[in-house]
Amino acid sequence: MFTLTETATFEQDIKKSRFLAICGPISSEEDAKRFLADHSDIAANHNCWAWRLGQAYRFSDDGEPRGTAGKPILQAIDGQSLDGVAAVVTRWFGGILLGSGGLIRAYGGTAASCLRNAAKVEQITTVTGTIACGFSDLALLQARLAALPHVQVLSEEFTASGADISIRIALEWAAPIQAMIKDLTRGQVQLRLGD
Repeated sequence: MFTLTETATFEQDIKKSRFLAICGPISSEEDAKRFLADHSDIAANHNCWAWRLGQAYRFSDDGEPRGTAGKPILQAIDGQSLDGVAAVVTRWFGGILLGSGGLIRAYGGTAASCLRNAAKVEQITTVTGTIACGFSDLALLQARLAALPHVQVLSEEFTASGADISIRIALEWAAPIQAMIKDLTRGQVQLRLGD
């Protein structure tokens, strides 16, 4: 899955109607509502929109015939494997009716072009964990963890016998890193996930 790194826009004219897509990253339903409010133009004929955040999604045809605007915008988001994204496509009517198929292509196509041109970043699911180690293993673990691109050391707290190291790991690397820590310390130290 990917998400956008910043807000992007794309504009096109279709049979004298002007379509403007504005897409951007969101991290909550409140973000989505704020994004839609900030990027809708009350002077336009229609501000159709869609957003996806994990399993949650919403869309609106804003007065266009049912299923001709919001759903095609959502399909553009899903079709590019995006998550945490909101999109508004604003239409200023040019006097020529597009028909249902034309509206679906116009709204979905405008959103898809905007999303295709937007800067994206891969979303990586992470998990946190704690390593409680003695002083004898501390230097080796610190060096190995620092060399791993999939690990972020969040904190180190020293104890009477060693240190508690709090880390964040890409979920797909959690099991291999657990095994590595166990091997490095001859089974003396464990990575506890979810701490």
